[in-house]
Amino acid sequence: MQTQQTVNEGLKRAYLITITAGEIAAKIDAEIKKVAPQVRMPGFRPGKVPANLVRKMHGEALHGQVVNDTIRESVDTLLRNEALRPAMQPEIGLNEDYEEGKDAAITVALEVLPTIEAPSIDGLKLEKLVVPVTDEQIDEALAGIASQNKSYKDAPKTKKAAEGDQLIIDFVGKLDGVEFDGGKAEDAALVLGSNTFIPGFEDQLVGVKTGQEKTITVTFPAEYQAEHLAGKEATFDITVKAVKIESETTLDEDFAKSLGLDSLEKLREIMKAQLEQQTAGLTRTQMKRALLDQLAAGHSFEVPGTMVEAEFQQIWSQLQQEAARDENPAEALKQIEDEKDEYRAIAERRVRLGLLLSEIGQANGVEVTSQEMGMLIQQAAMQYRAEDRERFVQYIQSEPMAAAQLRAPLYEDKVVDFLFDKAEVTEREVTVEELQAAIEAEEGAEAAPAPAKKAPAKKKAPAKQEAAAEEAPAAEEKPAKKAAAKKPAAKKEAAAPAEESEAKPAKKAPAKKAAAKK
Repeated sequence: MQTQQTVNEGLKRAYLITITAGEIAAKIDAEIKKVAPQVRMPGFRPGKVPANLVRKMHGEALHGQVVNDTIRESVDTLLRNEALRPAMQPEIGLNEDYEEGKDAAITVALEVLPTIEAPSIDGLKLEKLVVPVTDEQIDEALAGIASQNKSYKDAPKTKKAAEGDQLIIDFVGKLDGVEFDGGKAEDAALVLGSNTFIPGFEDQLVGVKTGQEKTITVTFPAEYQAEHLAGKEATFDITVKAVKIESETTLDEDFAKSLGLDSLEKLREIMKAQLEQQTAGLTRTQMKRALLDQLAAGHSFEVPGTMVEAEFQQIWSQLQQEAARDENPAEALKQIEDEKDEYRAIAERRVRLGLLLSEIGQANGVEVTSQEMGMLIQQAAMQYRAEDRERFVQYIQSEPMAAAQLRAPLYEDKVVDFLFDKAEVTEREVTVEELQAAIEAEEGAEAAPAPAKKAPAKKKAPAKQEAAAEEAPAAEEKPAKKAAAKKPAAKKEAAAPAEESEAKPAKKAPAKKAAAKK
């Protein structure tokens, strides 16, 4: 094997690897000797088939296998001998005129990760904006819980049902006089005015009394999820078993116990903790952005263009999907198109910060344990149907790139927590509004790479906001995927990109809703 470097510009590298015809032929001969004892052929005893017949029968397949293995081994050797750290999957090609009996010329093109000077983490100073939880906020939150846990009591039998009252009903739905599946229920609770059932259903029950029977006619919406009912007119035979009126909910010990708690004080403690947790997430976002701003300001180095392009395409895809769902898709698409350069700059910043955090983490022994990784895999697997989970787990375990992508967010958070511990942190109490304003101000400052850039649009763009808040998508250095071996007959062969080579298992379909309900 002969290796020649053809490109060395910045982070770009390219090599020409020559495998002589003699080397390939020797490997094919070795393979024939290895498989010959297993070959079975009429007229020959097991293991006694002549090598020339084995070559005639299996030579083409063995040649393809040897070339594939040789390409993979030669690229692995190149990466190891040259101490190369690929930023993305190398592009690998085989000379177009290659055929058996000729030398194989393999081209390898890649970008390498930059060499980053040991990042300085001394002198980091952060301000932590803390939102104290007041008794008034707790009272307001508890009032919300009370409104969501309304209780009802029986109304006098002469009471006519009005909006806000609860009905207990039996109903049977029919199409052309015939009952249909999913259109029947007993002791169904329905609050008039809640818009829980299809349009027209609740309106026709205003004024009914306990014990009354009534038949109503409604039309299912044209976009109704059950195709056999969509747009169809149906009747419902209804028996009103009870009319109930809302009873006042008192925030007392009994109410707390109805929620399964020991006391009202315990309920207030839980609510305070929940409110603190909500604002703690905002506080962490604000601190993380401030931290990343300091790191970005203190470090500048070239980043691989392939990584930037991959990150930009991810952001761009999210933006386009969001724009397509906008009330005015054409205007939304034009808006993001006008800011395309800004998003590309954000992608470059995210990649740079990801590499920087990776360097800091590795230099300081930050790691994701096997136990933590196992939990990540199991949590991710729960997104899929039960029968697909094992296949997902096997995929993650067999694909280093996929595992690295799953691991990266947790690794990043652990590096950020490490830096929080190292930084000098001062606290300042603020309101929720002040904290949100601080986050938006940092977001706007980050989104404009240069003073000449216009301010970001007021309308939220999720991918752009994520870019500002979670700017390090690849905080953990990703291992290079082994070069994909290709059949020698193909022209200009190239390794598959480092991404999923098969579709993920289909997610579980949502459960069907009751026919009479929305």
